[in-house]
Amino acid sequence: MYETLIRENLPRVREAIDAAARRGGRDGSRVTLVAVTKAHPPEALQAALSAGIRDLGENRLEELEGKVGLLGRDAATWHMVGHVQSRKARQAVEAADLIHSVDTVKLARRISRFALEMDTRVSVLVQVNVSGEDAKSGFHSSEALEAIHEIVELPGLDLRGLMTMAPFVDDETVLRRVFGGLRRLQDDAEDLEGYTGRELSMGMTNDFELAVEEGSTMVRIGTA
Repeated sequence: MYETLIRENLPRVREAIDAAARRGGRDGSRVTLVAVTKAHPPEALQAALSAGIRDLGENRLEELEGKVGLLGRDAATWHMVGHVQSRKARQAVEAADLIHSVDTVKLARRISRFALEMDTRVSVLVQVNVSGEDAKSGFHSSEALEAIHEIVELPGLDLRGLMTMAPFVDDETVLRRVFGGLRRLQDDAEDLEGYTGRELSMGMTNDFELAVEEGSTMVRIGTA
């Protein structure tokens, strides 16, 4: 079942990414498709890998740990895209190749601490709550640059860019405001000493085409 679904859906998603990238004046091959496998069994991940997908993401840390344990750390590039509690920072460092959701300086410091203990470097993205919704995690846009400045200096971390989640709405104006806001914040962050991040993780099934048009370099796709 999963092989059939992915075989049918993946070309359409990739074509949509390519078309959106062209509309934004970019090459679609520069946009990473992260397949989010939340609540799906290992068979779904195997089908995705067989179809050539190499980036797999999870919203829940426990689920990520379980799937990494079954398939192996080298089977894919593993993305932690959901909220990470500070007390679970060690597990995130052990399981994920890229943590998208660093939403507090406290969490960043704990990840840094465990990276040093494990003698490794951890790739992270800073999550920004561009929309300002109370229900969403992340730094407010007004405080993000200060947080980025502090996080980029922490040892053991590779700060590769920024992440945001847009409101679940159909209003294109609202969505473009959020995605464009993160892109502009990225432009501002480039002036910070030591910051070399280039990734913009933004866009999900309902809004990834707009996100790519606005500059996304990583889309987190589950349902599609």
